[in-house]
Amino acid sequence: MSRKTLHISGVTRSFPARGRAGPTLALQPTDLAVAPGEFVAILGPSGCGKSTLLRIVAGLDRPTAGTVTLDGVTVTEPGPDRGMVFQSYTLFPWLTVSQNIRFGLAERGVPEAEQRATAERFIARTGLRGFGNHWPRQLSGGMQQRCALARALANDPEILLLDEPFGALDHQTRELMQELLLEIWEEGDDSGAAGGHKTVLFVTHDIDEAIFLANRVVVMSARPGRIKADVPVPLPYPRDWTMKTTPDFAALKARLMGEIREEVRKAAMA
Repeated sequence: MSRKTLHISGVTRSFPARGRAGPTLALQPTDLAVAPGEFVAILGPSGCGKSTLLRIVAGLDRPTAGTVTLDGVTVTEPGPDRGMVFQSYTLFPWLTVSQNIRFGLAERGVPEAEQRATAERFIARTGLRGFGNHWPRQLSGGMQQRCALARALANDPEILLLDEPFGALDHQTRELMQELLLEIWEEGDDSGAAGGHKTVLFVTHDIDEAIFLANRVVVMSARPGRIKADVPVPLPYPRDWTMKTTPDFAALKARLMGEIREEVRKAAMA
């Protein structure tokens, strides 16, 4: 698999006027480069445009100005090189766990035997063994999100895009999902290639989550969003929950809280 670099160049997004209200500017000109294999968290207050930016990278929305490119090729629509996981449970309710995971493979015409083998592999990797024939309504929220993650990974995308995927989960389940995601990321691409981490863009408003997962945290301002800070996270991998108790983690958290506190206040007053 080739390794693609993501470039976000001068991207802005404004939404048309509604009624007497004028256009809404969601994103100010935004520039961001993400190298292959990086895990970048986008942190910001509610309504700052972080999800809008992620949807533009996914090809689900178009920028008003600017471009998103993967190795120089402009993103204009969704593609198999990008896998998306949303906060809401987006499984197809009429498909079983296994069928949901196989959906993208089936759409691409992958032979059924390969589909089944891939689904079984990711069922095992995400702790869903024994639930392959269950319907989404029979699963807990955490299990549904594990299935959604498995579905995205089964297509072996270059870039994994996650829009607050654990935001609706209880605290304990959320922490377990964070650890699961890191385990899968640290294992590397399904190909097993050395240094083959997936490139990840992870949207969150949770500072602890951003630090625990990412090797860079991009802080966005209140709406209209812009990149306020780009903070490296020099904590070693592999990581487990005990890292959240260390002085280095606390120092990073204090720095990021300082960066974002003013933006949260601005968003609340808007």
